[in-house]
Amino acid sequence: MPELPEVETMRRGISGVVGGRIKQVVRPRCRLRPISIEPEPSRFRRRIVGRTITGVDRLGKRLVLRLDGKDGHSPDAIVIEPRMTGLVLVADPPDREHLRFGFELTGGSVPEVWFWDRRGLGSVRLLTVAELESRFGLDRVGPDALQISSDEMMTRMAASRREIKVALLDQRALAGVGNLYASEILHLAGVHPHRRCDEMKPADWQQVHAAMREVLQEAIRYEGSTLADGTYRNALNNAGNYQHHHRVYDRADQPCGVCGTIIVRVVQAQRSTFFCPRCQPLRRLSPPRKGVLSGERKTTSASLSNRA
Repeated sequence: MPELPEVETMRRGISGVVGGRIKQVVRPRCRLRPISIEPEPSRFRRRIVGRTITGVDRLGKRLVLRLDGKDGHSPDAIVIEPRMTGLVLVADPPDREHLRFGFELTGGSVPEVWFWDRRGLGSVRLLTVAELESRFGLDRVGPDALQISSDEMMTRMAASRREIKVALLDQRALAGVGNLYASEILHLAGVHPHRRCDEMKPADWQQVHAAMREVLQEAIRYEGSTLADGTYRNALNNAGNYQHHHRVYDRADQPCGVCGTIIVRVVQAQRSTFFCPRCQPLRRLSPPRKGVLSGERKTTSASLSNRA
């Protein structure tokens, strides 16, 4: 489930590892499905013990820990991909049964960092700079959703005959947006999820782009969304709070906080989509909607909070 806001919250939460020297690699005993580790653990350990973490970046829905290049080493990167249920923590985990991997650190403000994964779908990879570019360069992973311009977004997606909700999930076109935030973005933009990309006008793309930035930045402020299963937690093992501000996601059969119309759930590309038929009419030309870039957004948030 972790999407851009959740992974960015993890990144900020573990930023204290920068400057720490890796003292030991820990792989707790786990009787459950193992996560993917590359290279195999003993080689992984040999290559990183003694190295210093020089930075923590986010690459779409992945965390990247940068390592120094001293003592003949290249400046490698540890890429952690949470996938559906992975968490990166600097505090006690939700439980120890699902701990998969960790580092003990010395010389910094954080003594340890852990990767916890309930379903075991995540991965930890140690890559050289060349391998990182080969696997996750712009020809493999699209521009970040918080960095792409509206013009570039339109250039990369407007020729597609796919529905806009499905296109937003394509990580090769746009990195970071997943199923939850795609529904939220389209509601704020006033764009129907079945609208085809090649039928959207430049004003529609500007609308979606503005809503995307607003939704993602707001979700980061609230440290992401912890859904009913309680899986997602921040780096300190605390729940996020953006779920209390969802406009449509997982609110089928409830009234829209903007107009009161009942929210509808449909399935697109085997994923649930939530939308308001009145706020997001399919055949509308999508004129700019009040509140997307103005102070009226605060009023909308308040009304949604009261109705949620």
